[in-house]
Formats: sequence, C-alpha cells, structure tokens
Amino acid sequence: MKKMMNKAFLAAQAVRRDEVQNRLLSAASCEAEKAYDLLHTVPEGLSAAGVEEARETYGENRMPHGEKETLAKRLSKAFINPFTVVLILLAAVSLCTDVFWAAPGEKNPITACIITVMVLLSGILRFVQETRSGAAAAKLSEMVKTTACVRRQETGEREIPFREIVVGDMVRLSAGDMLPADVRILSAKDLFVSQSALTGESEPVEKTAAPQKSATTDTACLAFMGSTVVSGSALAVVVAVGSDTLLGQAAGQLTEKPSETTFEKGVGSVSWVLIRFMLVMVPVVLVLNGLTKGNWLSAALFAISIAVGLTPEMLPMIVTTCLAQGAVALSRERVIVKDLHAIQNLGSMDILCTDKTGTLTQDKVVLEYHLDIHGKEDKRVLRHAFLNSFYQTGLKNLMDLAIIDHTLSSDDPVLLGLSGTYHKVDEIPFTFERRRMSVVVADEGGKTQMITKGAIEEMLRISAFVEYDGTVTALTDEMKAIVLREVNRLNDGGMRVLGVAQKTNPSPVGAFSAADEDDMVLIGYLAFLDPPKDTAAAAIKSLQERGVAVKVLTGDNERVTESICRQVGLSVGHILLGGELENMTDEELGRAAGKTTVFAKLSPGQKARVVTALRAGGHCVGFMGDGINDAAAMKKSDVGISVDTAVDVAKESAHVILLEKDLMVLEKGVIQGRKTYANLIKYIKMTASSNFGNMLSVLAASAFLPFLPMAALHLILLNLIYDLSCTALPWDNVDAEFLTRPRQWDASSISRFMVWMGPVSSLFDITTYLVLYFVICPAVCGGVYHTLADTTEFVALFQAGWFIESMWTQSLVLHMLRTPRLPLLQSRAALPVNLLTGAGIAVITVIPFTPLGTAIGLAPLPGSYFAFLALVVMGYMALVTAAKKRYIRRYGELL
Repeated sequence: MKKMMNKAFLAAQAVRRDEVQNRLLSAASCEAEKAYDLLHTVPEGLSAAGVEEARETYGENRMPHGEKETLAKRLSKAFINPFTVVLILLAAVSLCTDVFWAAPGEKNPITACIITVMVLLSGILRFVQETRSGAAAAKLSEMVKTTACVRRQETGEREIPFREIVVGDMVRLSAGDMLPADVRILSAKDLFVSQSALTGESEPVEKTAAPQKSATTDTACLAFMGSTVVSGSALAVVVAVGSDTLLGQAAGQLTEKPSETTFEKGVGSVSWVLIRFMLVMVPVVLVLNGLTKGNWLSAALFAISIAVGLTPEMLPMIVTTCLAQGAVALSRERVIVKDLHAIQNLGSMDILCTDKTGTLTQDKVVLEYHLDIHGKEDKRVLRHAFLNSFYQTGLKNLMDLAIIDHTLSSDDPVLLGLSGTYHKVDEIPFTFERRRMSVVVADEGGKTQMITKGAIEEMLRISAFVEYDGTVTALTDEMKAIVLREVNRLNDGGMRVLGVAQKTNPSPVGAFSAADEDDMVLIGYLAFLDPPKDTAAAAIKSLQERGVAVKVLTGDNERVTESICRQVGLSVGHILLGGELENMTDEELGRAAGKTTVFAKLSPGQKARVVTALRAGGHCVGFMGDGINDAAAMKKSDVGISVDTAVDVAKESAHVILLEKDLMVLEKGVIQGRKTYANLIKYIKMTASSNFGNMLSVLAASAFLPFLPMAALHLILLNLIYDLSCTALPWDNVDAEFLTRPRQWDASSISRFMVWMGPVSSLFDITTYLVLYFVICPAVCGGVYHTLADTTEFVALFQAGWFIESMWTQSLVLHMLRTPRLPLLQSRAALPVNLLTGAGIAVITVIPFTPLGTAIGLAPLPGSYFAFLALVVMGYMALVTAAKKRYIRRYGELL
C-alpha cells in the first residue's frame, strides 16, 4: 500500500513538473505583451483578488527546505542522540535483568523506571529549549527580511517579502537583488545575472526580453530563483514560485550539505571521548565485581548504574540552552543570530576578515576633488563623471551617489542642466574583473560620447591618449608616470581615486561591449574621501586584545587601504595584491595569508580563496561584508557576518546580522560566544572529572569491600539529581579573564582534566570508605566491623554515607572548578547555580532520613558522620584548590 502511495505521489510530482515546464516554455516563446494573458495579469500588476487566486492556483513562494520541521522530527532530534541511546539500551538491559529474568519475588522495575525518567527529562528539557530557541530565532529573523520590489494595482511598486510573491506578480529588478522566483523578462536595460547557484558558472550572463523557444538557464528571457542581479535593471513577471521553481525542483541536488562547523566538530569529539571512556570502564567494573562478589546478576546491575553515571545525558539539552541563551542576549545588543551554532563560532573566531568601506570607514563617501591630469580642479571632469554615474542602470555605489550629489548641489547652471541635455544610447556594466563601467550618451546636437570611469590602472590600460595642457597627446610612459605620481599623492592622503576617460563618436560593431573600451582619452581624476570611523581604532584594539586578528580584504587599491589602516591602528606590513595572489598555489597562499594583514585589489573569488586558506591553516575565520562581492567569502567562512542594510545576497549568505555596522557591536558578539563556550565546557569537564573519580572509587571499593559501596539504584538516583542541578549552568557567570582570547574545542583536554582532577575526589571517597567501614558503622551497629559487614543495617549506613558524601563533593567541585580563582571570594556563581546545587545537596542529604530512603535501602546517619563530613568537605576543597593551581601552572588554563 505504501509503495502504491509513493508511486502515486511521484507520478503527481512528474505531472506537476511537466505543467511548470510547459508554462515556462510558453512564457519564454511568446512576445512580452502576450505573457500578461498567459499568466492572468496586467502591466499594472495583480489586484488583491488576483493575488489570492494565484496563490490558490499555483501555491506559495516557499522552498521545500525552508519548511518547519515536523513535531515528530523535532521530538526525534530531542530524544535520539548518542547519550540517550546508551541510556535506552541500559534501561532495556535493566528491565530484562530486574523484571523478565528475575525470580518471582525479586522483580523490581525501579532502576529501569529511573533511567527512563532520566531519558524523558533530558529529551523533554531539550525539546522545550529547542522549541523556545527556535521561536526566538524566528522572531529575530523576522527583523531581517529578504524583499523584492513588486508592482500591484492597489499599492503600486513597493518592497514585499519573498514569501508573499505569487505567479503573475510584476517584479522590478536592479543590481544586488536576488531573484525571488522564476521570471520572464519583459524589459531590460543591460541586465547581467549571476547563475552560479544553479549552474556553477561564475561569469554573469546577459538577460533580455527577446522571446526564445526554450526554457533552460541559457534562455535569455528567463531568469531563475537563486540567481543574483550583478548589474542593470529589468521588469519581469513571475512564472513559477516555491517548489515549482528550477531551484525548488532540484533542491536536494543543488543544496550543498553544509560542512561541520568548528562547534559541531568539537561537541562531537567530546561526546565520543566520554562514550569510549564509558565502554572501557563498564566491562572492568562488571568483571571485577563478578569475580569478587560472586553474584554476576548484581554485578551486571551495578555495571549498568556505572554506565548511567558516566553518561552526561544532559549535554545535548545544556548545549541547546547555552546557545539559545546566547542568541537572546545578543538580540539585546542589536545582533541577530540566524544560525544558533554561529554563536559559539563567534567566540572561537581568532581571525576576522572584513571589507574596508563602512566597517573601518564612515561609509559616507564625499567627492573632494575633480582634477585634470595636472591635478588642477576641472569642471569638465565632473561633467563627464556625472553623465557616467547618472545614466548607468547598475547598482549605484557610494562614489556614484557622491558624484551625483556634488553635481546637483552646484550652482553652475551648465552642470544642473546635464540630465536634460543628454540621453543614454547604451551601457557597458561594471564587472569586478574589469573594475570599470561605461555609458554611451548623445547630446541634442547628435554628438555621441563613450564615458568610462574606473580604477586608475584599468583606465591607463584602455587609454591611448591623454588631455595635457589643453591638447590631446599620446599616453606615453612618461605621461603614465606623471599620472601615477599624482594619483599616488592623492592615495597617500587616504583618498580613493578613479580615472575618467572619454571617446567621441565611437563606432561599435553591433552592440557596444567591453571590446569598444579602447583608444580612450584620459581626461582627469576623481578623488573621494571616506574617513575612518571614530570608534574603529578602539574597536580593533579591543578585538586584538581579545585575541582576534583583524585582516582587511578589499577590492580598493593598496595606497588608500594602507592609509586608512594606519589611521585605525592596524599594522600593515606587506600588502598582498590580487595579481600576486592569482599566481599562488593554495599552499603558498596559506603561508602568505597567515602573515598578511591587508589584502587589496581582490576579486570576490580571491576573497573566498583567502578565507579558505586561513581556515585550512586551523583558524576559525569570520568574514564581515555587505556587498555582492562579499557573499562568496561569507559562505566559505566559519561565521558570515553582514548588516541589515546589506544587499539581499549578502544577508542570505550570513549567519549573523548586525543591526549596526560597527566593530564595537561585533565585539559584544565575540564576548557572548565565549561565555557560551565557557558554560558548556564547565559542565563537560566537571561532570567528566567527577564521574571519573567516582569510577576509580568504585573500582577500589569493588576490590576490597565485601558488598557494593552503593546500590545500582542509589547511583542512578544520585546522577539524576546532580544532572538536574547542572541545568542552571547556561546562566552562570564567567570570569572576565576567560573572555580575553578565543577558545577552540579540544577533546584531549577533557581526558587530561579527567585524569588530573578525578583522583582527587577518589582520595576523599576512599577516606570516607575507611572511616565508615572501620569507625562510624561499627559504632552505630554496636560491634566490630568484621562481624557486622554482612548485616543489612551496616550496609545501609555505609551506602547512605557515601551517597551523601558523593553529592556534596560533586556539587562543591562544580563551584571549585568553574573558575581558576577562589570560589565565593573572588568569583561567585550565578544565583540559579547556587540555588539548584544547594537544593540538590539538601535533597540527597535528607533522603536517608525519609521513608523513601528506607524503601531504597538507606539508613539515617548519626551526628558524628556529619562532623566527619565537614572535615572531608574542607579537606577536599583545600586539595582541589592546590590541584587546580598546579594544573594551571602545568597546562596554562583550567577550562
């Protein structure tokens, strides 16, 4: 039956795909005007009723992988992990030995029930925390919406979220936009689209409105969801949405499985260290108790309880809680976390790669000078620059806006009337490879000019002439030297310089293209000032003090970049240029990247290569950017950081969104990430070391005592209450010095900490054994120890004594080892930690004096025991403090 349903579903899917493909083909092959009728829309856009009808007919614009996880899947994630699987197996074994295989009068399901309760508590707490954190993350994500400009009848053109778009909507596209759906281009001006997410091709392709009899990514009049507008503009109509889009249909094949982050690798390695340790210890305990006590069934039950004690089943829940707590705390600092795991990666980050504009600088570019070749102010240079910036249809950058603002604020009537005396003929859009863009304009008299603006090196390469002393002369090597000398002078003053060139009455072969950008006449320069932010120097110093190296990756030239970097306190040294990088192997780049602070004249692909090389060198790398050219590098980083004002593709690539483009805000994110790591590692190290110490104590007791030091049920109950007291750790305080440098996950440090600190607790456990066995229990029972050791009262007193002492020492070690300082005096735990650990100690201490204690085989202890316990606790705290100091001297850190 299930197979038949699957076949029917697949058949329905195939029919749906055919219907969508036919719709795309029909839209592509018809004239633009007829596409309106095909998609039941009009040039003014859909009406409100038409939107609802289209949504009902064609579905919503939601991707399959973007759907919320089902309740069943979320429950599965919460309950199924390596630790709970171990507990479930142990519960099954306990059920067999205690119930199914036990004698009729000895059936006792309590152990299996408590293990089941532990699994339920761990799973339920994790499920609740993940549900809450998911809701919090969704609420935060609503603050950052990916939108498109859509024309509708009642509202006109306005930005709406992608998910509200339907088939038949009219969409306005411009540079920096992501395609919100599969669309038919109705009109276009120099529209170039990157389809790398679909085809893997990095080169942008041009899209036009001309009909074609095909419906593939090569079809010029179709553009597909997941593509990015590189330059130009267009009006398009939506043909397919959501799972019907090309990207939606092939989501499984096109979406790369994300590689494990530093955080996921770290938690995974720690988990398996603990599990391997348990798999080694449990058989040893089983064999030792079986041989010495002669009761293999009892030995098996005790071994099960040891396995439960060694299993940190609360780890998944505490991980989730720490991350959720971090996300909420960061939201108060105006930092939105899209991926919870990115919080810990922020804390681990030891290299921050950032662009220059808007991060180190004020992002308020001002046109300072418009100069001729001699370096003298020239309005003719400004006039040509204005025509280039005003008539280009690509994404106007800050320099374009500065040129336009400067011109329109002029009181020169010639400059103010430029937009009415020229019209655009054609355009050659900007590309990161050419680093220039051109427009072709014509004046009222029919004179045509190609005006090109771009990086000075590129302008020198395409220019054959130069205007010098009012005449046009050949651009000789001597003239190039004059030009570069003037440009270098401006760059050294922290100014960004663009060259302006023109060519009169150009004669293209066919449409204008980059091939026509030759034999130009260089007429002058534009000098822009983007001063550093007031807070940049302080922010960089603060990040460096916290162990985060700041590297600048920019497409700008090296002289401007060096000037800005020096002003904000960055040590520049050798600047690695894109041209040098291009000729390096990955190994050579890896060596160079680690020693280089500033990278200049980089293409988007080269930025991504630098990030990849740094990660390959063992660094945790963050990348902060806001432009189209930053998206690839953000995807390659451990944590991509963008801002709310970034272009769509940059926001989609980021893991973290800053509502303020300021490094001071980012520093707060780094601190919160380190707090998250600190509280996670506290639980792991302290639980692992105390469990290891308990197991050493158990081994010693198993070898020399004629009875078990604690019943299996006692061990499991003790572990349950201790784990519950640890659930407050995500809210614990963290010492300021711990936050001064990044921390990497290291499973070997867990093993080292266990071996070093565990025996300290064992020493006091064994002392407790000796005093209980030889002094306290015989005194209470009234006789000599060797005549009483087999009595029920003696065993109950002994087990109650270790039961209480274990909880006291385990809980106190949490306070002792959570900080390298003196606890309570120099470093205090948070109130929730104090309350829960205090409550855990109180509950365990009271149990032997209650009917529950009697029912599970524990006896009330005399006052002399508690006097002894006070001495044990004081001695334990003193020895742990000494061991802690020695550990820090040897290994350099505690956690």
